[in-house]
Amino acid sequence: MTDMAMWLEASAGLTAAGGIGFAKVRAPRAYWALVGLPATLVRFGFSYRPTMDVCGLTVRPSGLRAFVTRNLARREVQPVPPKVRRVRGTSTGLRVTLRLPAGLEPADVAAASERLRHAWGVHSVTVREIKPGFVELRMTGYDVLRRVRLPRKAVPHDMIVPVALRDDGTAFERDYLKAPMALTLGANSSGKSMYQRNLIKGLAQLPVALVGIDCKRGVEQSAFAPRLSALATSPDAAASLLAVLVAEMEDRFDLLSGAGVSDIWELPEAERPAPVVVLVDEVAELFLIASRKDEERREQIVTALIRLAQMARAVGIYLEICGQRFGSDLGKGATMLRAQLTGRVVHRVNDKQTAEMGLADVAPDAVPAASLIPMERPGTAVAADASGGWSKIRTPETSRDEVIAICRDFAHLVPDLPFLAPFRPDAPVEAPADSPSLVKPRPITD
Repeated sequence: MTDMAMWLEASAGLTAAGGIGFAKVRAPRAYWALVGLPATLVRFGFSYRPTMDVCGLTVRPSGLRAFVTRNLARREVQPVPPKVRRVRGTSTGLRVTLRLPAGLEPADVAAASERLRHAWGVHSVTVREIKPGFVELRMTGYDVLRRVRLPRKAVPHDMIVPVALRDDGTAFERDYLKAPMALTLGANSSGKSMYQRNLIKGLAQLPVALVGIDCKRGVEQSAFAPRLSALATSPDAAASLLAVLVAEMEDRFDLLSGAGVSDIWELPEAERPAPVVVLVDEVAELFLIASRKDEERREQIVTALIRLAQMARAVGIYLEICGQRFGSDLGKGATMLRAQLTGRVVHRVNDKQTAEMGLADVAPDAVPAASLIPMERPGTAVAADASGGWSKIRTPETSRDEVIAICRDFAHLVPDLPFLAPFRPDAPVEAPADSPSLVKPRPITD
């Protein structure tokens, strides 16, 4: 009887262990909530001070504090670590808010993130500065980029589109009011098209004009015609379309000047022109020329893109430029245009130089990370901006048919812009009887 009981207990233990192992692989969120989070909290609580000490994240106490500790408390004077202000568990990890002592800065904590990750047994540790003197450690308990699931609260609103998931479990959002112009780079089959597909899916649900430039005869963007206000499928058409956009930009500046404001979001809603997002699928096709007779067209295109990138933000015209490479080898004007593109997203590339083209001038530390993206992880990229901060992201897998359906469902949101009418692609538009109220973009100030 005793042997039978021992055998049953052993079987139950093995079954439980197998179930935990299965959950860790197949249901990482459930495993983290039931096992990973409690274990990490215990490990963090017991090892916090010695971990900070060995990682070099402590400072010598002030003279007064050392005197009080030595003479009144009769205790040994120890180095001072950052003070824990808040500990909060999430569905993907752990958030810890720290108050930095004098002598430490956020860069010091960020430099030790790999050591902290191993010390506390989590998948990754990223550091975000909240305000001067305070940082937040964002720990993820498992690889959230293995199966991408955007948070439920991540929905398009204002001029913000959630496009991907960061490696800290938060949504990566394309905010056109913070980063009006952006560049996306990546090799073939790296996930560029999936990124643009998710971007169009979100933008289609907002009251904006979508302008496509796809010089591959429209093979990528023509399927989204029901939601596009304009589409150019050849370099000649692109030159004409960009010239019209530049003329519209000048007309909008006249409108701002007459109203005495500096930004379209300062205008009354009734007078505010619709925002325009220009999606360039392969920018190299606009720069390359086959003969001397194409040079004049190329100059027109490059000049128009640079003018839009430099000035169009204030009038609500935004650029999304996509390509495999984007450097001085494309010709005159490429480097000048790239310098105006604040947001940067670099997918897997074939050479380090391409990663440097996209990231070296805004976030040099991100170049090695972009160079090491594996081929079996399509959609993975490094996102950075002019602030120097960067993060690893991955776009969720979205089918082409799903985006086409979204474009059809929201075709009634195509704004009435006469200057784009000659470039409107042929597509049936069916306006529903009960159109949802439009999302109103929030105003910003410089």
